[in-house]
Amino acid sequence: MTSKRYAAFLMALMVCVSLYAQKKTLMATMYHKNKTATVTLKSGKTVKTPNANIFLKNAHLLYFQGNDVKEARMDIIDKVAFEDRTFFNIENQLAYLVDSINGNSLFCVEIIDMDAFERTLKNNVNYTFIDLASDRLDTYTNDLNTEEDFVFPVVKHFFFKVNNKLVEATLRDLNRVLDKQRYRLARIEASAPDFSWSDTNCVKKVLEAISR
Repeated sequence: MTSKRYAAFLMALMVCVSLYAQKKTLMATMYHKNKTATVTLKSGKTVKTPNANIFLKNAHLLYFQGNDVKEARMDIIDKVAFEDRTFFNIENQLAYLVDSINGNSLFCVEIIDMDAFERTLKNNVNYTFIDLASDRLDTYTNDLNTEEDFVFPVVKHFFFKVNNKLVEATLRDLNRVLDKQRYRLARIEASAPDFSWSDTNCVKKVLEAISR
C-alpha cells in the first residue's frame, strides 16, 4: 500500500468507542488527530515533531511528512511529550505514567490485542482483510463495511518502577525488586477475586500497597 493510501486509511479510523471493561477502538492510533510532539532522544537532543501520533499496533511513534507516514526509530528515543501527556520509552514501546507514590511509579502501554483481533477476523467473513503483522498497517481491499467492522481490541500492559528498577506488572517480576513484607502486600492485593493485571484500578492498588 502506498503512503498516501496508508495515511487515508488511518484517517478513516479516527472514531473511538468504549465497551464494557475492555477498551476497544476504531482507531489504529492513540489520538484522533495528529499532534505536535517534542521528542527527547537518548543523546539528550530534543526534536519538535508536528503531525505525530502513536501506532497502537506496536506503541511506536508515527510522524507524517506530507503524504509519507513513517515510524520513528525507537532505539534512539527516550521520551515523547504531547500537549496532554508524556510517554516514556519502555522496552521500545511508548508508555505513559499512570501514578507515582513515594518514589514508586506505574506505567502503561496500550496496544492492539493481535490474538483477539485475528480471532475476530476469522469469525467474520465480511471483514476486509487487514494486515497488522507487517511493519505497517495494511489493507488489501476497498470493500469496506460499517465502522463497527473495524473494532480493534486494545489491552493495557503495565510496568512498575521500584527502587529505580523497571519490571513488568506481575508477581514474579515484583518478587525480584521488593522485600518480603512489600511483596506479601502485593500478593494480597493480587489474590482478590476480581483482580486483573490488565485493569488500571487493580494495578494501582498494588502500587499503593507496596508504596506505604
